[in-house]
Amino acid sequence: MKLFFLTVLALSASAFAAEPAAPANPHAGMKMPAMAAPAVQLTQQGTVLSTISVPSYTYIETMQGKQTVWLAAPTVAVKKGDNIQFDQGMLMSNFHSNTLKRTFASIYFVNRVEVTGKKK
Repeated sequence: MKLFFLTVLALSASAFAAEPAAPANPHAGMKMPAMAAPAVQLTQQGTVLSTISVPSYTYIETMQGKQTVWLAAPTVAVKKGDNIQFDQGMLMSNFHSNTLKRTFASIYFVNRVEVTGKKK
């Protein structure tokens, strides 16, 4: 009887071993289309009061309504009097710029700034 069980066990194991293995990744070797990053919404606007350019960044002092707001954006060509649009950004309080040797009480780090026109 013991021999019978060992024979059945051996035959069962060989049946599983003969079964072809499924591919590890069915999508291996396929090129996937590039995913575009979602467009950043330019929900804010203001008028440029002044700018400071440093490598990789432009600091922009803007007037929004009756409030002065500082922005830090990737390098962009803006000048005093330009009307701009920009995204909500991320607020940093008491941000110290080592490059400028200056601390901003509050500044928004934004992803994109676009000039929409000149001040009228």
